[in-house]
Amino acid sequence: MQQVYAVHELTTYLRELVESDARLGDLWVAGECSNVSRPASGHVYFTLKDARGQLRAVFFQARFPRARSTTSREIENGRAVVVHGRTGFYEPRGDLQILVDFVQPEGAGLLQMEFERLKARLDAEGLFDETRKRPLPRFPRRIGVVTSASGAVFHDICQVLGRRWPLAEVVLAPTPVQGPDAVAGIAGALQQLNRRRGVDVVIVARGGGSLEELAAFNSEHVARAIFASEPPVVSAVGHETDVTIADYVADRRAPTPSAAAEIVAPDRLDVTVRLGIAAGTMESLLRRRLAHGRDDLRRQVRRIEGRAPAVDRERQRVDELTRQALRAIEGRTRQAAQGVGGCVWRLRALDPFATLARGYAIVQRGTAVLSSVNEAAPGEAIRVRLKDGAFAAHVDGGPGSVQRRRLKRRVPEAQAPLFMMPEERA
Repeated sequence: MQQVYAVHELTTYLRELVESDARLGDLWVAGECSNVSRPASGHVYFTLKDARGQLRAVFFQARFPRARSTTSREIENGRAVVVHGRTGFYEPRGDLQILVDFVQPEGAGLLQMEFERLKARLDAEGLFDETRKRPLPRFPRRIGVVTSASGAVFHDICQVLGRRWPLAEVVLAPTPVQGPDAVAGIAGALQQLNRRRGVDVVIVARGGGSLEELAAFNSEHVARAIFASEPPVVSAVGHETDVTIADYVADRRAPTPSAAAEIVAPDRLDVTVRLGIAAGTMESLLRRRLAHGRDDLRRQVRRIEGRAPAVDRERQRVDELTRQALRAIEGRTRQAAQGVGGCVWRLRALDPFATLARGYAIVQRGTAVLSSVNEAAPGEAIRVRLKDGAFAAHVDGGPGSVQRRRLKRRVPEAQAPLFMMPEERA
C-alpha cells in the first residue's frame, strides 16, 4: 500500500534533495533575463529562460551588499547573461529557483567569469579595502620573495635590490608559480616567511602569462594567504596589463617584478644625497642655535652686571683694613721679640756659669753649695766646679786653710751642672 504524503512533507523532501546535490550547489547557467522585479528590499527577482525552458532566479542584496552595484545592474529584461549560484526549492510556492551570487554578460570565458565572481565576493568581504592596506617600510632590512627559484624573476629582483639597497637581506621562499601545486606552494611560502622573524616586506612575483598560467594568483586560497600576511605584501604578477586577485588583495601592486624591487627598496644614492642635505641643514640650524644662545648669554651677563652692587669701594676698604692688620701684627711681633730678648739678657746676667767664666768656682758638699769657709769641716769631702769642669777635694784644715787635691779622674762638666741656659743645653 502506497503512503500518502502531506504537501509540506514533499516540498521539504524536494528542498533537501536539491540542496544535497553537490552539482547543484555550484553551477553556471546561461540564459535571457525576463520578468525582472526590483522591490524596495533591494533584492532582484527575475526569470532566466532560453528557447526550451525557464527557471526562476533571485539575487539577494543582503548577502552581497558591495557586489550589487557591479552585478545586479547586469540583470535587465532581454539581456543575455551567465549567472553563478546554487539551486534551491522555495517551499511556500513550490518553486525551484537559482540563488544567484554573480552575474556576467554572456560571451565571457569561464575563467574570466570565475575571476569576476571571486573578485566580487572578496570585495564584498572587504579584502580589497584601501583602508586596511599598510604602508611599506622605508628602509627594509630583510625582504622576502615568493617566486620560482629557477626563473629569471628572482635574479631580476636581486639585481635591482643590489643596485638600489644592498644593505637589505633577500630571503627566497621558493614555490611553483603555475600548475597543480602552485596554489598550495604560494600560500605555504607566504606562511613560511611569516614564521621567520625580521621579514619587513614580502614580494609575490612571477613573469607574464595567459589567464590560465596566472590561475594560481587568482585563487581564493592565495588571496586569503596574502590578506593574512603580517608583513606588507607587494604583488608583481605578470606584465603591466595583467591584473590578478593577488594584485587587489596585496598592500601594493607593481607592474613587473623589477618594479616591485624598486618599490620596496630606496635608492641608496638618493638616500646619500638626502642625508647630506639633512646633515647640512642640521649643522646650519645648530650653528644658528648656538649663535642665538651665545647672544642670549651675553645679554644675561650684561643684565646681571648692570644689576650687581658697586663693590669697588668695599674692595678698597678691605685692602686698607688688611694693611692696618698687617702693620699691627708686625708691631706686636716686634714688641714680643724685644720682651723675649730682655728676658734672655736678664737670665744670662743671673747665670752662675757666667760668673765661673770670670775665674770663680762653686764649692759643694753633696748637693749643698758652701757659701762660707765656716761651713767646711776638716777632712770633709767637697766638690769644686770651675768654668770648664769639676773635681773632687777634701778639707785638710780649718777655716782659711782649705787645701785641694785633684783626683786622678776628671769629672765631665755635663755630669754635674748646677744651672744651664737654654742655648747652652742645646
